[in-house]
Amino acid sequence: MRTQVAIIGGGPSGLLLGQLLARCGIESVVLERQTKAYVLGRIRAGVLERGLVELLREAGCAARLEREGFVHDGVLIAYDNKQFRLDFKELTGEHVTVYGQTEVTTDLYAAREASGGVIHYEVEDVVIEGAEGDAPFVTYRIGGKNHRLDCDFVAGCDGFHGVSRKTIPEAVRTEYEKVYPFGWLGILSETPPVDPELIYACSERGFALCSMRNEALSRYYVQCDVADDLEEWSDQAFWDELRRRIPAAAADALVTGPSIEKSIAPLRSFVCEPMRWGRLFLCGDAAHIVPPTGAKGLNTAASDVHYLYTGLRQFYEEKDAEGLDQYSERALARVWKAERFSWWFTSTMHRFPGQADFDLKMQQAELAFLRSSRDAQAAVATNYVGLPY
Repeated sequence: MRTQVAIIGGGPSGLLLGQLLARCGIESVVLERQTKAYVLGRIRAGVLERGLVELLREAGCAARLEREGFVHDGVLIAYDNKQFRLDFKELTGEHVTVYGQTEVTTDLYAAREASGGVIHYEVEDVVIEGAEGDAPFVTYRIGGKNHRLDCDFVAGCDGFHGVSRKTIPEAVRTEYEKVYPFGWLGILSETPPVDPELIYACSERGFALCSMRNEALSRYYVQCDVADDLEEWSDQAFWDELRRRIPAAAADALVTGPSIEKSIAPLRSFVCEPMRWGRLFLCGDAAHIVPPTGAKGLNTAASDVHYLYTGLRQFYEEKDAEGLDQYSERALARVWKAERFSWWFTSTMHRFPGQADFDLKMQQAELAFLRSSRDAQAAVATNYVGLPY
């Protein structure tokens, strides 16, 4: 079998890339390790930057988002019994859209299936060969049968644990990582959101976030020990802890109910350089991870897709490899800015084990400065709504 672009990974970044390429007549085949149901069952972030929304429009996949997504012009920041609002619209003229990653993936699957795009599920033993030359190919197994996919380029959209990054020789790649000494305990509940906007709370007991998916589906998080036993966190224990960490007015208004999903996620910052090796290009979590505090994971993957899609289109339509040659440099320039923002927001809003009194005072001063300085608020808002591509 042959295609122009082999896409390893059928999550949102791989599907978005495939759909954008299809819209301009570039063929692709998507290889996904899991089943479609498994991919759609993963609960992930739901804050979309303006750039990602524009890419979904360009891909022809934004109709439901525009009907059902929630436009947010700001967020609330709470600390030390104080609360203030970051007004995105006033500070930047932009906004974000709350629309769950599962919904984005559902829309992208529907678009690919409608266009007849090829997706192979439950693919095993994927090996990327020949990426350092001009004739890459991918071998894999489905149901015990061997397959080979010849292609012009390989897009590695297969996540942190996928094969794509590991295909780049260790002597070529450099990996940067920071592991945070805590995790996020998150629940999804069929309850109305406690507030129309997201609430980021820094309390003496640790961080908390109040978010939502729609008018009747809420997503809440509390900072916890990453080694905590999930079974020891009853729903009631979670709700009690959340109330202790958010502003009193929000705690009083909180509507609780049984969780329909509950999980503990570790937090890390991670970047692999370069993001290109020969004709293999890394996208999204295959190349970088951010802590979820700034909602940059899916959005940073989307910026990778933008740079790679633009480069591939330039190559096929204009016979010009400049965009592909500059892909890693351009993508990494934006990735590191997103990493910086996510690291800063995480460091500012969380309590660290053994945190020294001086560090705590610096954290409090940082939040007090943010509350009082329009310039500081504008810088945060600019990063939150998304830096330009």
